Amino acid sequence: MHINSLKLQNFRNYTEAVLEFSPLTNMIYGDNAQGKTNILEAVYMFAQGRSHRAKSDKELIRFGADMAQLEITFEDADRSYTAKMRLCRRNSGKKSVWINSVPINKLSKLMSYLNVVMFSPEDLDLVKGSPAFRRRFIDSALSQLYPKYLISLSEYSKALAQKNSLLKQLKANGKSSDSLLTVWNMTLAEKGALIMKYRSEFLERLNEFASSIQKEICGEELRLEYSPSIKTENELDENEFLSRLEAAQEREILFASALLGIQRDNLSITINGKEARLYGSQGQQRTAALSIKIAQADCIQHIRDEYPVLLLDDIMSELDINRRMYLAQRIKNKQVLITSTDTDLTKSTAETHLFRIQSGSVIM
Repeated sequence: MHINSLKLQNFRNYTEAVLEFSPLTNMIYGDNAQGKTNILEAVYMFAQGRSHRAKSDKELIRFGADMAQLEITFEDADRSYTAKMRLCRRNSGKKSVWINSVPINKLSKLMSYLNVVMFSPEDLDLVKGSPAFRRRFIDSALSQLYPKYLISLSEYSKALAQKNSLLKQLKANGKSSDSLLTVWNMTLAEKGALIMKYRSEFLERLNEFASSIQKEICGEELRLEYSPSIKTENELDENEFLSRLEAAQEREILFASALLGIQRDNLSITINGKEARLYGSQGQQRTAALSIKIAQADCIQHIRDEYPVLLLDDIMSELDINRRMYLAQRIKNKQVLITSTDTDLTKSTAETHLFRIQSGSVIM
């Protein structure tokens, strides 16, 4: 899989921009705050349907403009695609998407086309950040691979919001039960059991790749383990999930919040048997995060039989020479889009396509 071109109009600080990419290494360089990351963000929009950093699509429209338009051409082993996206300032930046001129009305359909893996300095939060950051990583990775996962996650989130609202009402009114609570719990149990199955299987595979990569880089033992809020010896089915939710009903009304479910799951990360978040050095944590992201790309190749496009946002400066060399070797012969303030941080060859960015303009 690789991207051929990207066109931007009124996106972030770009009035107009056109980039033709190499199928191998593409270096996007320039001083800070010139718009380098905006290029990767635009690509990410077509893979995930949203920005990796903006809270609202409205933020992506250039100041003073009413609308932003993006267009990308890419291909996989089977065919070529042209995808277009339009963001309108009205309705908080509401977007419209087309692939090969066909309207895409659901995020789950968009995410099944272009696979990317983003590397950024913030990836360190995979190890040292909150469980919510790790859950977002898992959800993003799985949603890209399985449309059914994203649909189930969306339905679960809607039911959870309804349940939490009802729990607050029950506590305020001094009630101990409500028939609607059973309805929401049944939906949470159905969708939650499926989501947990996806997460468990994915993290088992991710652990296999990541532990091998960590061993290659520095000889350490890295282990990733799914840590669900509902623990059982065997695979959790829908009925058991529902039973656990019903048993927690009294406490949930007391706290006016759902206390069990996939929204409280975590990913346990250990290095040489010790919790990486608490006992890992900065170097160990950074290496573990790098191993996990490379493992994510390997998982996509294993499942989709195609390697994803890699987006490296200013991470070479964050790595020491040994880790930089390892990453350079792993991404060899893959399509990579790299942002950097310095072209010397990667080995520039005739196969490296350079894009200099200055004040929202692409200078070839």
